[in-house]
Amino acid sequence: MTTQAFEPRFMKLGVLTAALQELTPRDVRDADPDRAVEDWLSFARDLDADEIQLSAALHPSEADVPPEALLDPVANTLDLRKPLDAARARRILDAVDDSGVAIADIGYFDNMLHQDAAIRAQKTEFMLRVFDAAVALGVPAVCGFVGRNQGRTVDQNLVDFEESFVPLLAEAKARGLSYRVEQCPMPGWTTDDAWHNNIAYTPGAWIALHRICERHRVGDVFRIHYDPSHAILMGQDTRAIFQYLRDEGYAFLIEGFHVKGQVVDAKGVAAWGYGGQTLGRGDGPGDDWKKQTAICEHELPGTARHDPLAYLQNRSVDWLDHQLAARELLDLDVANTSLIVEHEYPPARVQDRAQLLPILKGSMAFTRRIDEAAACMYALQHEVLPSQGIPVQGVGREPYRS
Repeated sequence: MTTQAFEPRFMKLGVLTAALQELTPRDVRDADPDRAVEDWLSFARDLDADEIQLSAALHPSEADVPPEALLDPVANTLDLRKPLDAARARRILDAVDDSGVAIADIGYFDNMLHQDAAIRAQKTEFMLRVFDAAVALGVPAVCGFVGRNQGRTVDQNLVDFEESFVPLLAEAKARGLSYRVEQCPMPGWTTDDAWHNNIAYTPGAWIALHRICERHRVGDVFRIHYDPSHAILMGQDTRAIFQYLRDEGYAFLIEGFHVKGQVVDAKGVAAWGYGGQTLGRGDGPGDDWKKQTAICEHELPGTARHDPLAYLQNRSVDWLDHQLAARELLDLDVANTSLIVEHEYPPARVQDRAQLLPILKGSMAFTRRIDEAAACMYALQHEVLPSQGIPVQGVGREPYRS
């Protein structure tokens, strides 16, 4: 008998820089575009973060969506109105070294299948700039959406994906990058009845898209940046999702995590069901998001009350089981997997550095301790005890159970 040592493996903890959009005042950052990245790396060090997910977006003067129509905040922390040249990259990398905080990947969250050809071309050109910036900064991946052509059905969008998005993946592959798809269905991208406006919204869709990618030899580029808040929004639970991927032979797809919860309003579900409010919304900026906010609200990890019944009903994220299930069911290099805290809890989205610091710091500390607890449980139950022939007690949460 060989006794296994107790060697828990922890994930890397980071934060998406959209959490504080105007950390650097706009008049300063527009004139000195890399100052915002420097300031965010310093702020992330104060948060005890291992890394940041560096938010890129079209500059407000170039964006096609007005700020008041956004529920999920975006930020152009990485300003790419002009391509990132060698001097700018060196300045950012010097700031990385000075802060001791790494860059996990670059996040650009936009509709890459937009139905307007001119707008799609603008977003595609910007995404290529993001790819080039990732290479210049030595980061391994870009995180974003696939999106949806609103003028076509979901099935027709598979053709659009093959014709328009696969070439983007080929560009990522040529640069040695992976593209990590965040699975939010983005109901707020339209005021009509469409709910799934990012076609890569659930495991069945990921597999269908990955099979298209495999035909074009970019399957190794297409990966998922999993966010459990969207599973809750769609009535799913994390353990069942991970089990499904393993059962289907796709446990390798998930390559990183957004750490953001969702707290479902049981009264809202009673009124509208999952899928949310689809009539009487109005058509003004922000009205489209009523489909989501009628039934739930985003959670910043650690800010919602511990509610075991909500976990069992898949109405809030059970963070401990999330981290256990990831280790038990996915094919992960745990020590090189990122947990990126994404702050979208509206009442706590203060945009003052001094006020936001203790909120984010507390949430990130909670996330780190949850991951450490899960890592210790996993090491004990799956390595140490089995090596000595000692049984593990109990059953635990089971997938597909109702």
